[in-house]
Amino acid sequence: MAAPAGGYAARERGNASDGAGAVILAACAIWSLVSAAGRETRPEGVLLALLAVAAGFACGRICGTLLPVATATATAVAALVMALLSRSNGMPGATAAVDIAPGHTGAAAALLVLAAGAACCAAAAARRAPSRLALRLLAFGTACAALTMRSVAGFVAALGVLLCSLAAARMRRRLLGLAGFALVTALVVGASWAVAEEALPDGLMISLEGQLTGNRVLLWQDAVTLAKEHPVLGVGPDRFAETSPTAQQTLSDGKPHSAPLQQAAEQGVVGVTLLGAAFGWLLYVLWRSPRSTAVVLTAGAALTALAALASVGNALSFTPVTAGAGLLAGLASARLPIGDGRAAADTAGAADGTGSEGDEVAGRSAHGTRTTAERGPRADHTPL
Repeated sequence: MAAPAGGYAARERGNASDGAGAVILAACAIWSLVSAAGRETRPEGVLLALLAVAAGFACGRICGTLLPVATATATAVAALVMALLSRSNGMPGATAAVDIAPGHTGAAAALLVLAAGAACCAAAAARRAPSRLALRLLAFGTACAALTMRSVAGFVAALGVLLCSLAAARMRRRLLGLAGFALVTALVVGASWAVAEEALPDGLMISLEGQLTGNRVLLWQDAVTLAKEHPVLGVGPDRFAETSPTAQQTLSDGKPHSAPLQQAAEQGVVGVTLLGAAFGWLLYVLWRSPRSTAVVLTAGAALTALAALASVGNALSFTPVTAGAGLLAGLASARLPIGDGRAAADTAGAADGTGSEGDEVAGRSAHGTRTTAERGPRADHTPL
């Protein structure tokens, strides 16, 4: 009789994390309206991005419960096709041509990362070895496609997601991996702020400026200046182009090409805090996910790579990217179907960070198979 209680506890925890996400996204929407009050601002872009994340997350949760592998595969193919088509047709929601030159990041690179992440999540969830191999080859092909588009950042990020996925297949505890992803994101954000403040050694600054371009560094410096002048409310959503001297004097899409710096400039310290809280919530949802550790860490790697790209580019300015990020997070945190034997041990697995690897053992035990304790220690570890 312990199985129903365990499944109920897992659902209660899932409801709590979903409720926290709803509160955070609602707070982001409300604060964008507060920072826009009394000024000629355009908060519609922020609201659309939040709606895209929420809609993608809900869709991922539903489809991830019904057809997880098929949905993740379709997502990977769709993101890859959209990235390839953006070379000639542009990106939906773009305000300027997508920049994929070496050293730059953009929506195309972000879509390639999401494609690689979705393919690797599908591979981690697939039951048959040929399917897993084919899906990982799709992820590798996605990384190679980045090279054909001259997107070095997209290639490195997509390949990093694939390597993390392969490593995650041998990991039992997800908490350490997710904490590492959070640390990497914090370091990238801190490095971008340090570049804007010119707080790095001269040699390193010159090297980074060569990769980022001087114009982007000037945009970052304008964003930091505006954040210091308007620390609480910022200058207002979508007003960076009007208040940045660099954006006015150069051909630009009006974005600072850094999501945290843009939030700081346009919505102040509260906006940056809410942005960080939203990313932290996604990692928390993954930690509590009933899915396998391999799926969870693969999705975490993809979202971390996306966050890194967004810290040095304008990836989050495109609706397909924000919707894709929410969809991937939803797929990786979807609940197991009702009646699944593994659902009985969701509570213990999520509490200690092992995820549904422990759930599989409990599920087999419930069906009459010997437990791990009865068989003795395992000589190997199979994540699926």
